[in-house]
Amino acid sequence: MDNTSYVALSRQTALWKQMEVVANNMANLNTAGFKAEEVMVAETDVKTKSDTTPFGRQVAFVHDLGTVRDPKEGPLHSTGAPLDVAIHGSGYFALDGASGPRYTRAGHFRLDENGMIVSENGLPVMQANNQPIIVAPNEAQINIANDGTVSTENGQIGQMRIVNFANEQELKKTGDGTYITTAQANTVARPYLTQGMLEDSNVEPISQMTQMLTVMRNYQSVQNILDNEQDRIVKAMPILSGSQQQA
Repeated sequence: MDNTSYVALSRQTALWKQMEVVANNMANLNTAGFKAEEVMVAETDVKTKSDTTPFGRQVAFVHDLGTVRDPKEGPLHSTGAPLDVAIHGSGYFALDGASGPRYTRAGHFRLDENGMIVSENGLPVMQANNQPIIVAPNEAQINIANDGTVSTENGQIGQMRIVNFANEQELKKTGDGTYITTAQANTVARPYLTQGMLEDSNVEPISQMTQMLTVMRNYQSVQNILDNEQDRIVKAMPILSGSQQQA
């Protein structure tokens, strides 16, 4: 296989990864708090040698650098549910995971059998003192202020901890709308929350559909290059074979 085929295959691999990311974005179009992702690619110069270039030459291959998230806030919609909470601007809810803290933008919470405010997956919503927020059995009216303070008809019972990070790209997805990281979590001094609302996914469907069509066209274009290169090699083989026999 010559350099043309290698370069084309590297481009196809990057396009395949990009298609997977776009498809995942589309699949999470209605996932609360989801952030769209994008593939980062770059050219990598590699020195190669052949019979015609024994001293080598630089060939540019396509290299997949990974994915980045778009951190911008998604649109908010009203649910009226007292335990639905949306974060305006940057920040994440802090949750207590089995193997350490987890963080999420999805503020669709509920009460578990012990009266704790928990995420959809049952992870306790934490306060700044790393304690859960517990609602007593006889308390029915739950109010969540803009700064995350939770109170009932009997008074204040806790305050949701909202955190941010120096580099949000260091957060790693866990597959259930939460993230984990070893980076320092900094408590937001003045968070701005809204009760009875949820943040929607920030995926823009028209933009993603356009990207999907572009990736498909580019992939087919590269495949045509590979097919043409294969035809060229096949046609050249009898000529090379004949030359060797004459020699």
